[in-house]
Amino acid sequence: MFPLSHMMKSFVRVGTLRVIDANGREHVFAGTPGPEVTMRLSDPSLYRKLVFNPELAAGEAYMDGRLSFEDSSLRDFLTLFSLNRLSLGSYPLQRLLRHISRQFKRFQQANPVGQARHNVAHHYDLGNDFYRLFLDRDMQYSCAYFLDDGDSLETAQRNKLRLLAAKLELSPGQRVLDIGCGWGGLALYLAALADVEVVGVTLSEEQHAEAQRRAREAGLVDRVRFELRDYREVPGRFDRIVSVGMFEHVGVHHYGEFFAKLNELMDDDGIALIHSIGHMSPPGTASPWLRKYIFPGAYSPALSEVFEAVEQHSLWVTDLEFLRLHYAKTLAHWAERFEANRGKIEAMYDGRFARMWEFYLVSAEMMFRTGSQLVFQMQLARKRDAAPIVRDYIGERQQALRELEAEKEIPVP
Repeated sequence: MFPLSHMMKSFVRVGTLRVIDANGREHVFAGTPGPEVTMRLSDPSLYRKLVFNPELAAGEAYMDGRLSFEDSSLRDFLTLFSLNRLSLGSYPLQRLLRHISRQFKRFQQANPVGQARHNVAHHYDLGNDFYRLFLDRDMQYSCAYFLDDGDSLETAQRNKLRLLAAKLELSPGQRVLDIGCGWGGLALYLAALADVEVVGVTLSEEQHAEAQRRAREAGLVDRVRFELRDYREVPGRFDRIVSVGMFEHVGVHHYGEFFAKLNELMDDDGIALIHSIGHMSPPGTASPWLRKYIFPGAYSPALSEVFEAVEQHSLWVTDLEFLRLHYAKTLAHWAERFEANRGKIEAMYDGRFARMWEFYLVSAEMMFRTGSQLVFQMQLARKRDAAPIVRDYIGERQQALRELEAEKEIPVP
């Protein structure tokens, strides 16, 4: 099973990995006590592919059924993988390959106008009926905010909307831009609670159609408008700008363009709020499997990459908050709902598609639970005092919004 066996000896420092090769022979790689996983490889070509591109090869082999598990699960394996990630990264060949990959970072994250729409369609236009099978009822496809471990997914997503609204410091008559508005839940929430006009933009045709339908159903078409448009083509100025789960699709080499446009769109007394995945480790590259099959052109930045771009465009960072384990909890809920509807998903697509999404949801959860991923909410302004200078207002506004939800009879979906 060489050269895979050589790398595995360096890789497994915690737990035990039993590998049954294509000839039925068992190989055991063990470290300190930890998860125990039995993996079967039915394709001898994986002995080399897993060495030269482990994440891509493992994901593809699981999708195709050439890599499977016995008396253990994909979740068990990805937990073991995550616990041993650093030892894999220190393997000499992996260090070299990672260095080479970074030289192509600009091409991996290319998101010019036009290409960005194609990248979005690859993921977000799979069909609204598909996403309804595992998202909350409000169709929030981003990190929820769990105030209590017992919060349902619906409650935690409402908590998130309330937190965002509190940080936006809304006032009657303001114009709000929602960049990457998804299925419209945040825009509709803001308009239902405050006397504001909201414009939501998305590049997904499926999301755009559903958001428009929801606005009509809610009777909010006079104050909420959804457009199928690239944010770089939005005209005018806004009092408030919010973007949730979209910044990950910008690409680090487009950050200057993004923050320049943000500054152009923002009123002098305006506030912008960016909710995005990031990581606590130095700049790197996106997973090759994730980039190929799930999010082409996407990248979750190191904060150093974000701050460098912000500093170049005369914007104040007026608040920064980190949600660390909240996305792991969110993804666990999604994975549970996905599994409960697996039969329907396989009927919509096929078994390979279902395994691909299972791999995505569980591996993403592990990146937030034991890896370096996090979520940050960055509040930006053109003036240092555009937002209150003491953070107490955020908690106060959340409580006021809870009371307003009850007064206006806006229940958790």
